[in-house]
Amino acid sequence: MTTQAAQDLAAAKRATLTIAAAAAIVGAAAPVSISLGGLAGHYLLGADKTLATLPVTGFNLGVALGALPAALLMRAVGRRNGFMSGALVTATGGAVAAVALMQGLFWLFGLALALIGIGGAFVQQYRFAVADAAPPVFKPKAISWVLGGGVFAAIIGPQAVIHTKDLLAPVEFAGAFVSVIGLGLVGVIVLATLKIRDHVAAGPAAVSAAPPRPLGQIVTQPRFAVAFLCAVTSYALMSFLMTGAPLAMVGCGFSAEQATLGISWHVMAMFAPSFVTGHLIARFGKETIVATGLVILIACALVALSGIALWQFWLALILLGVGWNFGFIGATAMLTETYTPAEKNTVQGAHDFALFGTVALASLMSGATLNAFGWATLNWILLPIAGLCLVVLIGFVVHDRRAGAEPPAAAPHG
Repeated sequence: MTTQAAQDLAAAKRATLTIAAAAAIVGAAAPVSISLGGLAGHYLLGADKTLATLPVTGFNLGVALGALPAALLMRAVGRRNGFMSGALVTATGGAVAAVALMQGLFWLFGLALALIGIGGAFVQQYRFAVADAAPPVFKPKAISWVLGGGVFAAIIGPQAVIHTKDLLAPVEFAGAFVSVIGLGLVGVIVLATLKIRDHVAAGPAAVSAAPPRPLGQIVTQPRFAVAFLCAVTSYALMSFLMTGAPLAMVGCGFSAEQATLGISWHVMAMFAPSFVTGHLIARFGKETIVATGLVILIACALVALSGIALWQFWLALILLGVGWNFGFIGATAMLTETYTPAEKNTVQGAHDFALFGTVALASLMSGATLNAFGWATLNWILLPIAGLCLVVLIGFVVHDRRAGAEPPAAAPHG
């Protein structure tokens, strides 16, 4: 390794450690919002609790709607300043949420969680930043380090809830969102030390000689359709159950702390497998891992339907996280095979818009369904949807393998 290469590697490692620390701190606002969004919405509403999970929907919409502005801002001001701005948005969302709870304003609280979600859109860009700045030999480790920060966020967020939720008693949960202010501001301080390359020239592999195809032609490919179905199903079902779980746990007599710890286990289960999911995909294939994820989601629902003891809630949430990880990451890997680099921006933008729009709808419907029909119904809904998706995936794989095994048609004679 040359002196310059060694210096580049050392700089990439320092930048990655900084961003991983920010992922652990600023990213901790997400489990706070997810675990308390529905509970706080329930607290703010009157007799009709149908819209209790609307604030969580606001958070998901914030992540979706903030993705493009986050990318544009960082292109204009650089990643360090962009990430610091995102952390400030997170802190602002925490402050607005605390005020909304103090004043008993449900709709303002929903807006506050949307702001925290916009801050979360910047956190979603962390892994891309380290991947772009890292030398090829360090790129996989850089991404893993940032994902490791997400695991720590799953610990820090719930602990912040447990130790601060009564800080502004008798107002429920307001103190926990004051802690989000602290998380955002500490994140700003950490990110102020970041030194990272903002732009990396595209290599020759990033350029496609063929002109981009129309979006309609891309999305009607069988592989794209199946991958998209599996990705949306995995993410939406995860959001549907995760959003309703804290409300269901409290409704069954468990404390807010126990519900929050359940979300902590769930978020860790979402991110921790990422360290090995890539290796599993390389060994067993994308479709196999997606199918495994869907089977684990079905197992999650079966565990939840088996009873309402604390361990059953927690185990179901852990399975929900692992099932999402395998299903969503595997489906995303399938999706990347269906478009060229020249088509990437259009396809990914359309995919994420549809994906997070569906996720936001799922989180909204979770509260309405739970309020009207109960926790068991949420899980009964999961079973046929995940099962149908699994059948479609298996049918596609069987058809694809048969098509690949058939000899090519003879060329016509001229």
